[in-house]
Parts: sequence; structure tokens; C-alpha cells
Amino acid sequence: MAAAAIGVSHLVQSTRAGAEFGYALVWAILLANLFKYPFLEFGPRYAIATGRHMIHGYAKLGRWALWIYIIFTIGTMFAIQAAVTIVTASLAAELTGITLTAGLWSTIILGLCIILLFKNSYAVLDTVIKLFMVVLAVSTIVAVTAALIQSPGVSGETASIAAPEVWTVSGVAFLIALMGWMPIPIDASVWHSIWTLERSKQTKYIPKLKESLIDFNIGYIGAALFALGFLALGAEVMFGSGKSFAASGGDFSRQLINLYTVTLGDWAYLFITACAFSTMFSTTFTVTDTYPRVCSELLSLGNAEETGPRKNSSYRLLLVGITVVSLALLFLMGDRFRLLIDIATTLSFLTAPILAFINYRLIYNTDVDAEFHPPKWLHYLSIGGLFFLSGFALFYVYWMIGI
Repeated sequence: MAAAAIGVSHLVQSTRAGAEFGYALVWAILLANLFKYPFLEFGPRYAIATGRHMIHGYAKLGRWALWIYIIFTIGTMFAIQAAVTIVTASLAAELTGITLTAGLWSTIILGLCIILLFKNSYAVLDTVIKLFMVVLAVSTIVAVTAALIQSPGVSGETASIAAPEVWTVSGVAFLIALMGWMPIPIDASVWHSIWTLERSKQTKYIPKLKESLIDFNIGYIGAALFALGFLALGAEVMFGSGKSFAASGGDFSRQLINLYTVTLGDWAYLFITACAFSTMFSTTFTVTDTYPRVCSELLSLGNAEETGPRKNSSYRLLLVGITVVSLALLFLMGDRFRLLIDIATTLSFLTAPILAFINYRLIYNTDVDAEFHPPKWLHYLSIGGLFFLSGFALFYVYWMIGI
């Protein structure tokens, strides 16, 4: 989950938040992480409680719940995969020094992901992701530490520079986009419920709820800390620099690395590039696996024969098919992905209250034994989360209509 979460929302959105607003939006990152926590935690909780993933639960709740999830998934998955891939492609070119078109680099990266995942092996995903998470953790800690020590940041020469006003049309639009994927869309709870079951198949061990939640919390808290780290990088290195940002994700990534190098010195180039590339490749790799896995589960829903070899075959076909469509969209749209990212993240935030409510209903459904129900503090936090997500979504709609 951390690998899927720490990507565009962190490298692009969190860094933009720090670069444009300094530390003024720390509260938004903290609140988004806090109030989304219950609804994402319900993913592994439901899987352990029932032995099934949340797609089965949605079907039990009713066709309305299942179709809401299907429509949102199909409506966003191609744009999301294309967006994260184009950013990864630009970083691959920066890291290797090999100049190829963004489309060709994207094809190479997605082809590599398909090769690694073609055996439908969760073990491959698990191993590769752990490797990149280690690289990401080390390089991010080094980069943030260097920025805090060497850069004047908001505490030095730029301390007198006031952050732009948040409560404007563009400010509110960016605020909602920032929180939309912070740390990850709520529908990722379904992904985590599937990964929990795949992990059990891989290890041939069914974990206790406490063990599964420890794994979840490590990923979740890690993703939240990384978001703050990238915001600090943006604030310390770019806030008040007078630089404007490129419209495309690829150009933004190269500009980001160049700004770090100029400010921190040439020695930081490899650390920053490794940090950025590991961030985006882990996201691309995870997303490339996740959507075919989810769609395969949707197709097999209610079909007892769709198991074993047949299920593996459908996963492979979807793995190739979804990737090809995403690549086609990437070639069609070119580099205009910052706009797509903002649109996708905003839609994620506006639909979050609905998905959060569905997850809340699901965890208290009759097929979940009382011993697996959330503790009181989590129950109250989920109620608060429903008010927070609904309130901000209504506020955004009112703000935009009022303008």
C-alpha cells in the first residue's frame, strides 16, 4: 500500500504544496491521513474477518455499492496508470542519461512490469516493492536532512516571503487535489484486502488481525511521513525561489531534480534521482499489478469455476490489455498529465465520502463477527472522517458554484 501511495501524490502534489505554500498546508496532509485512516484500515480488517476481499462484501451490501466501485475504477484506472508511468519514464531518462521519447521509455517500463508480473506471482510484487521501499526510505531521509541543513528554506533568507493565500479559487482547487490522493484514494482499501489474501496464499499462513494491522500501519504511517518529507523538500528547496512549474509531470520531475542539485550541490544528484525514481517506479509497478488483479476479481465474482489456471489467464490478459490501453492514452495525450492528475485527484476526493460510507457499512455488516468490529476510538474516528470528507467535498462544490 505504501508503494502504491507514495508516488504522484507525494513527489508531485506534496512537493508542489511545499514549493508554493511553504509549510502552510501541513495541516491538510495530517488531516487527510488521519480521517482516511479508518476506511483504508477496514480493507485488511475485513479480509481477516471474513477470508474474502471487499469486492465480495460490496456485492453482499447490494448492487449499488458494487457498481459505484466498478464505475469509479474503470473511469480512472487508465488515466492513473498513464500519469504515473509518464513521470517514471522521465525519471528513467534522467537517471540513465539515455535519451528516448517519453512514449518509448513508458513502453519499456510497462513492458518490464508485465514481464515481472506475468506469472501472477504476489511474491514478485512483494520482493520488488520491499527493495524499492528501502531505497526510497534511505534516499528520502538523506535528501530531507541535506535540505534542512544546507538550504536557507523558509527559516532563512525566504522567511519574510509570505505564502500565497490558500482560500482562493486556485488555492482551494489545489487543496482538494492534494487531499484527494493523500495518502491514497479510499478505493485502495479493496486493493489491500486482496493483497492481504494473496499474502496468506504466498506464506500459507493466515495472520491474526493484530499481525495484519501491524503490517498495514507500517505502510500507512510510512506513507504519511514520506508526504511530510516531500513537502519539507519543496518548502526548503523551492519555496521563494521564484521558479515556475512546468505543466507536464515529466518536465516537473526533471525541474525538481535540477532545483535540488543547484541548491544542495552536484553530490545530491544521485540521491534525489534515486529517491524520485524509486518513488515512481514502485507506484507504477504496483498500479500495473493492481488494476488487472481487481478486474480479475470482479470478473470472477459469483463464478466458482473462475479459479486457478483460468483466473491466472484472465489476470494475464487484463495485465496486457489494461497496459496497452493506458499506453494508447499516454501517446494520445502526450505530456499533459498535471491537469489529468489534478482532475483525477479531485474526483477521488469528491467520491471519497461515498466510498467511505460504503466501507463503514461493510465493516458492520452481518458477515463480520463482532470481535472484528473496530474499537470505539476507531468507530468515532470513522464518524469524524465521514463528516470531514463530506464537509470538504460540499465546501468545494459550494465554493466552485459560488464563484
